[in-house]
Amino acid sequence: MRSYTWLEEYCLNRFGSRTALEARLPVPASDKQLRQLSNDRYLSTLALRVFRAGLKHSLVDAKWPAFEQAFFGFDPDKVVLMGAEHIERMMQDTRLIRHLGKLRSVPRNAQMILDISAEQGSMGNFIADWPASDITGLWRLIARRGNQMGGLSAPRYLRMLGKDTFVPSNDVVAALKAQGVVDKVPSSQRDLAATQDAFNQWHAESGRPMCQLSVMLGHTVNH
Repeated sequence: MRSYTWLEEYCLNRFGSRTALEARLPVPASDKQLRQLSNDRYLSTLALRVFRAGLKHSLVDAKWPAFEQAFFGFDPDKVVLMGAEHIERMMQDTRLIRHLGKLRSVPRNAQMILDISAEQGSMGNFIADWPASDITGLWRLIARRGNQMGGLSAPRYLRMLGKDTFVPSNDVVAALKAQGVVDKVPSSQRDLAATQDAFNQWHAESGRPMCQLSVMLGHTVNH
């Protein structure tokens, strides 16, 4: 595996200047910002991620105000009380995306947020306190305890929140393969650990957040 120096030099050559490179890189939210985000925003963003999966994001985003209304502003204490009959009635609401499995996931994910809040004080505390050096552990926990959060949904959810994470997109996986870190999309614990170790090393060398390293790595793949 090559060092961070190679990654930086490659990206500087590709974009022509440090200013141009930095302009393309995301900035993660601070721990304070993550703690201040209320539980209803954590649930709304999680539901948005679930509904975006496999659909055009702009289509889902345009309907989101109606979702906010239908799900009581995504207040987990209210959403968790929505029973099966209530969800089935939503299948008649033309303002919404009428996917029964995804609609059912919202009360289930509200329960997850309430459970974690009972354990940690708030979802914000839980997300803020989780170390980026074991971010794949957080992916696995969200995928296991959440509903409809398989595939890349957990890392993409965290990225939407602003939590520092890398995302194993097609380009990032191609770059990891080229570096000999993995030979396929990392899904096993071994491959996830190898990927985490690689990002931890680049972070130690550069001080850059995981999200920036992820975007830089994706740009090393030729298009």
